[in-house]
Amino acid sequence: MYRKFVNQFIEVIDGWTQAVGHACCAALMDHGIDCPHHSLRLELQRSGARSRLIAILLACVAMLQPNALFADMIPVRHTEGLIHGFLVVRTLEGKAIADGQMTQDARGDRVTTHLIFRFKDGSIYEDTTIFSQRGTFRLLSDRLILRGPSFKQPMDTSINTSTGQIKVRYTEAKGKEKVIAQRMELPPDVANGLLLTLMKDIKPSVPRTTVSMVATTPKPRVVKLAIIPRGEEPFTIGRFHHKAMHFAVKVEIGGLTGFVARLMGKQPADTHVWVLGGEAPAFVKAEGPLYVGGPIWRIQLASAGIF
Repeated sequence: MYRKFVNQFIEVIDGWTQAVGHACCAALMDHGIDCPHHSLRLELQRSGARSRLIAILLACVAMLQPNALFADMIPVRHTEGLIHGFLVVRTLEGKAIADGQMTQDARGDRVTTHLIFRFKDGSIYEDTTIFSQRGTFRLLSDRLILRGPSFKQPMDTSINTSTGQIKVRYTEAKGKEKVIAQRMELPPDVANGLLLTLMKDIKPSVPRTTVSMVATTPKPRVVKLAIIPRGEEPFTIGRFHHKAMHFAVKVEIGGLTGFVARLMGKQPADTHVWVLGGEAPAFVKAEGPLYVGGPIWRIQLASAGIF
């Protein structure tokens, strides 16, 4: 892809320099100067400018490579164990659109997390994540199912980090089902299905933490997530007053794709997560899209019903 882009850019440069050459010759002839006498000097000037432009382009492309974005393995500061929590999804205006629950079970250093949201329109968001916590958190497998009218494109994505196998089953706008199956060289810090877990172990004193994520559009692509602390914010639960650390999670797309996305205003929206710190950290709230290009929704703890 980069070679094709460079070749196209060089063709454009050649067109520019050729046009400049013709314009210069026309101007010289208007002043009574014979253009062929200056052709060698003009060609050298064109060649030098062309070389400088190509050098600048190649340097920019090298800087835009995905490998230029560093990532971090998150140390296990708080061992994950048994969890059963209840959540609700709301619009930013406060309208409840889905109910959810998360269960987690640990067998030794192997942890399985299951998160499901059931939407009022019948849609389902279901994510099953298996990871290890031997010194650092490491994803083993993840399966995410998006189904129903709340999602622009129904999708079933599975990731196996030990083999690098990624499978995406999706439905096109016309209703035709397609499957993408490919192997990718996945970095060890892939965080699909792990974000809310990792947020509890990231030190707020670290100005920037970076992890990887496999994004599907539906074609799989590895992007970076930059997690940046924004400071503490107060909140209350009944008569209890607490402070939660606010983190901003920014998607960073490497290479020319990321450059074009920023240029065209297609940069993915940030996700914001609030975490209660201390000896027993806990998730408080999140605001962001549940899928690529999706609306901003709020996920927060649900209150118990009357029984």
